[in-house]
Amino acid sequence: MKYVFTVFLFLFTLVAFSQSRPEIHCKHFFYGYPFGAPASNDMVIRDLYVLSNNDSTKFADWVAYKLTLHEVDGELDLDRNWRSEEWLAGEETLEASDYTSASSTSDYDRGHQAPLGSFKNSVYASQTNHLSNITPQKANLNRGPWVKLENNIRTLVQANRLAYVMTGPLYERDMADLPKANEEHKVPSGYWKVVIVPTSSKTFEHAAFIMEQESGRKDAVKSKAVMIDEVERRSGLDLLWELEDDVEAATEADKNTAWINTWAD
Repeated sequence: MKYVFTVFLFLFTLVAFSQSRPEIHCKHFFYGYPFGAPASNDMVIRDLYVLSNNDSTKFADWVAYKLTLHEVDGELDLDRNWRSEEWLAGEETLEASDYTSASSTSDYDRGHQAPLGSFKNSVYASQTNHLSNITPQKANLNRGPWVKLENNIRTLVQANRLAYVMTGPLYERDMADLPKANEEHKVPSGYWKVVIVPTSSKTFEHAAFIMEQESGRKDAVKSKAVMIDEVERRSGLDLLWELEDDVEAATEADKNTAWINTWAD
């Protein structure tokens, strides 16, 4: 009898957990938003992206954005006019002054998660300069394989007219703090990015990448490819969870190397 009760309790917990995910409908999500961030996080929804801001780290645990040909193809003058996040309390995010001396002292760039360069035809491009969308990224990573990956994604959009991107930080070892920041924060040790490109109404290509802060500027993008399963394991987030279970499992266990090998490096 005790065994039956234990099984019943497990099943009840499983059902309750599966029903506890808030339904959030947004154009930037592809079969669900990244699930698993702390309940205390703040979700910020903008025209160009959605993010989940972590009060403890002061950075977004994930950013999701939909890219179309309209946003990518353009020649707008893109200024990096850094600004504080007006939708968050001052103690929940960083300000521009917190990045003072970050480059000279720790070699940190202000690294976009939803990249400014992908919205050259959008009147909302400056939204990407909110500091809730920025994290400290080592210059070699930010100006090397990270921007190469962003360039590849723009090329995919130009060829396919649409892409969905999810991206976020990893905290797997301690990194130097921003030297002039006056709020407690935690600098990421690496980053992940998942790219989805629909190829028809029911099929899509996918790719996932993990890049460490110490990545070299000349590192190949393809060398950073991983399975989505690894991104989930290391980030603690559940992605694509609105897909049918068998499709989700097959997708997340497939690195999709043949497709990634068609990309530029």
